[in-house]
Amino acid sequence: MTITSKQAKRLQVKARSQISPHLEKCCLLVSANESYAKTVENVKQLTGMEVSHSSQQRHVQHHDFPEVVVSETVEEASLDGGKVRLRTAKGLKSEWKDYKAVTLHGQAVAAYFLDNPALINWVDQQPFAEIVSCLGDGHDGIWSLFKQMLPSEQRFELLDWYHLKEHLYAVGGSLRRLEKAEKLLWEGDVEKVISLFGDCKFKRATNFVEYISKHRKRIPEYGYLQQLGLTIGSGSVESSIKQIGRRIKISGAQWKKENVAQVLKHRCSYLNGYLYAPEYLYLGIS
Repeated sequence: MTITSKQAKRLQVKARSQISPHLEKCCLLVSANESYAKTVENVKQLTGMEVSHSSQQRHVQHHDFPEVVVSETVEEASLDGGKVRLRTAKGLKSEWKDYKAVTLHGQAVAAYFLDNPALINWVDQQPFAEIVSCLGDGHDGIWSLFKQMLPSEQRFELLDWYHLKEHLYAVGGSLRRLEKAEKLLWEGDVEKVISLFGDCKFKRATNFVEYISKHRKRIPEYGYLQQLGLTIGSGSVESSIKQIGRRIKISGAQWKKENVAQVLKHRCSYLNGYLYAPEYLYLGIS
């Protein structure tokens, strides 16, 4: 039975709803982790109620997931990109598109699909410290976004140590030279590393020299930062992207382009703990 507007006001629930707030919350919680088809089965097992596949999808697409604003000062943020598979016509090759995710370390994650202005706007709402560690890999797009998010005097740009080390050992050649270069990079001595590879003419070495020359201002004394207890890697956002992928990359999953943004909001709401909040759906948050 559908709830009328008058009944909804009296009961403090949404008008024209065909399911209770509690059942809707159960559906959103389960579908944040499972395919819609699997959600139908699990919700029926948990509640005894059957909510169809199409209804599960509609609940997600029509739901107003709140954007989290953290309460504690943000001192570290990581930014990276993930992939989502778009639905294509039968017989056509799969199409994968990028989305961007940002993690405010230990506090929240947000992901946006083809909407960098919305991502920047979300970041602008957060309470940032006077100096913020901005961590990322060597992709130009990451640093371009950080530049739009925070002024230069507030950004402490930091090249992810583990990506840097991965690039170093991809050079190959003398292990002794690689280990020496690693020690120098750990100390933030980019110039000595460039000199160390000065006599190397093969492509991988010259590419690495170009890489660290480009990012030399983002290569600090990692050992000192670690002693201070600061983060030196962008593992936080990489972990978040893997967590997002556990939903959007479920085996066989393909998404309509226009639905991707809402699916990302749904998954991030789950990861941020919003769907577990006792007041969620009951006190007008939705």
